[in-house]
Amino acid sequence: MALYHDDDQAMLADSARGFMAEEGNIAKQLRHWRDRDCKDGFGHDLWKQMAEMGFTGMLVDEDDGGLGMGHVEAGIVLEEIGRNLTPSPFLTSSVLAATALKHGSADMKGRYLPGLIEGESVFAVAIDESTKHRPSHISTKAEKSGNGFKLSGTKTFVIHGASADMMVVAARTSGSADDKDGITLFAVPKDAGGMSHDSVRLVDSSMATHTKFDGVELDGDAVIGEVDGGREILDAMLMAGRVGAAAEGVGVASGAMDITVDYLKQRKQFGKVIGEFQALQHRAAHLYSEVEIARAATIKAQQLLDGGSERADLMASVAKAKVAKAAGLAVREGVQMHGGIGMTDEYDIGLYMKRDRALAEFLGDAYFHAGRVAELSGY
Repeated sequence: MALYHDDDQAMLADSARGFMAEEGNIAKQLRHWRDRDCKDGFGHDLWKQMAEMGFTGMLVDEDDGGLGMGHVEAGIVLEEIGRNLTPSPFLTSSVLAATALKHGSADMKGRYLPGLIEGESVFAVAIDESTKHRPSHISTKAEKSGNGFKLSGTKTFVIHGASADMMVVAARTSGSADDKDGITLFAVPKDAGGMSHDSVRLVDSSMATHTKFDGVELDGDAVIGEVDGGREILDAMLMAGRVGAAAEGVGVASGAMDITVDYLKQRKQFGKVIGEFQALQHRAAHLYSEVEIARAATIKAQQLLDGGSERADLMASVAKAKVAKAAGLAVREGVQMHGGIGMTDEYDIGLYMKRDRALAEFLGDAYFHAGRVAELSGY
């Protein structure tokens, strides 16, 4: 399959690019909410505008009121989110949580999906329990209590945790912390008693929480899928999130490269535009090739995921690792080519570096995914 967009996807890309550049740009969103020390870190009005564009329900099945699109289309939106550093719950809500809710009951879908589609609801996912991504280790417990469960434990770095109307929580219902089986996913509403949030602002100004569950009582209908059968759903959710994060990372890399190239065309030194210096031309050309390779790897992962291929999981990690390397190169080269002013808040390139650092860690860094690629390839 060709590693570029078809005509319909190209039209979507044009629409998303124009919308995000106009409504989701750095001055109007990231700097605006950061400078006001916003507790959510994003604008709810923009989230509703994204719903009006049809973005929020892209991955929701048509039978459930969504558009029934695929990860290629969701990736188009995410790339523009990354290009503009737009603070948004799209990745956590419309990709990760929406993927989990596909496995929910009809009642659960009816309870949560309309709010997502209309841009009224924000969702979070609570998986990790330490400073690094380690989904194989889940010690948060959900013990049987009457007709439901009692949830106890702590989750770390839950993006949009304090803003979420519902949180998808991975908990252990049997076995030990490192067992593959015995995992159950729960849809925990924001008003659940016994749940508390310790909010933290990340390096890119986004908001996360360390969330504690102290005997949170949940009804049996909070279970997503089957009891003890959540690992498969969790893996599907993680795969979708990793591919989505890769797409956003491509946008971050592209945005950083674009403003750097523009700067090379404007800044003069020794009476010449610095973009005329061959050494900088070589570095810019190398950066362009790395970003395009990362974009191709991401589109391939999206296509395999949409096609239900067994190789999708492998390619998701290839894309996440490659994008982390390419985006890291883009922001470093951007700051260096800007010179000393690249470290000042006046210029946006530093904001791209901060976003790259947070996104690179989300759902596993380059080393985590390079290890997965080796393991999945039989090494």
